[in-house]
Order: sequence, then C-alpha cells, then structure tokens
Amino acid sequence: MSAGVVILAGGEATRFPGKLALAAGELPLVARVFRNVSAGREVAVACKGSFPAELDVYLQAPLIVDRWSLRGPLGGMLTTFARMRSRLVFAVAGDAPFVDAAFIRRLEDEWRPDDEALVPVHERDGNTQLEPLAALYDRLAFLREGFPQLRAGRGALRGVIDRLRVRTLAIDDARIFHNVNTPQEYAALRAQLEEERA
Repeated sequence: MSAGVVILAGGEATRFPGKLALAAGELPLVARVFRNVSAGREVAVACKGSFPAELDVYLQAPLIVDRWSLRGPLGGMLTTFARMRSRLVFAVAGDAPFVDAAFIRRLEDEWRPDDEALVPVHERDGNTQLEPLAALYDRLAFLREGFPQLRAGRGALRGVIDRLRVRTLAIDDARIFHNVNTPQEYAALRAQLEEERA
C-alpha cells in the first residue's frame, strides 16, 4: 500500500524564523524535503498560510492551513489528515532534509496489518529517541485518537501516539533525523552538504 505524505511546515520556528526558505543544497530547505518524498505519492503541505512566490513554485501540492494554530504538530496533522485520501500517511517535518523516498518505502515494507503507527527510534546521547515526525500512521486511527486529545486541550502528539497500536523500528543511521532548529544546526547542515559535494 502506497502511503501519502504530509510535510509539516506550519510551525512558528521561534528559534529560527524563516528557516524553511534557506538554501539546503540547490533548493530551499522545505523544497528539498518535498523533492525527497513526493514522487508518485499523494502529498499535502500543512502550513499556517501561503509561502512566498519564490518558495511556493517548488511545492506542487495542496497547501492546507492548520485550523488549530499554536497547537504544535498535532493540529497540523489532524487538519491535513482529515483532507487526505491515503489510508497510510507518512508525516515528515519540513526541516528534515535527509528523509527520503527510500526511507518511506522501508517503513511501508515493515508495516503490519494490525499497526496503527510505525515510529522510528534511534540512540542519541545514550537515550532512545522516538521520531514521530518521521513516522508512518494509519490515518483513520490517528484521527480517531487525535481529535479527542485536541478537544481535551492536550495538544501533545505523544499523547496520541500513546493511544495508538504503535510499533517502533530501530534505525541505525541517526543522520536521517537531522533537522534544523537553530542557526548553528543550519550551519552544520551547510557544512555537511558541502562536504558531501566535495
């Protein structure tokens, strides 16, 4: 079963405003994510409004404005999942430049009929890190559990995950989960991309 994709690009980015439009190689950051995950899939971009024209031209997918601003990824996922058709949906952060189609296919191949979410985990500083913004979800199960959480004023994505039938998948390559939250992380990304081109 081919999963749809939601690119989450509606956060406030208070630590690093404007990051999604910054260059990540030959493309702006969110456009790189779109290119990496969109081929042959139903794709939607969860956002808080329109993008500048120079960025919008790269995002050849519906832009779905989050109904519940300031409620974190959960609001954007619920708004967008409710508008999609695919039963399975892969959620990815708009600032995750190394998530790609091969990674989505790996999760699809690992999916079992009784799963409601398949969430990658990896080791970071000696702790197991859950990656819900690079995960595969049963869209209808997520809506079933997500709306009650939101209505109850509990906007945390983790609260929904705790109510789903979740399996985790250990991923050895932590690089795939690199995202950009600060100018320092962006500088590190630029350095990494330049090193890979050399």
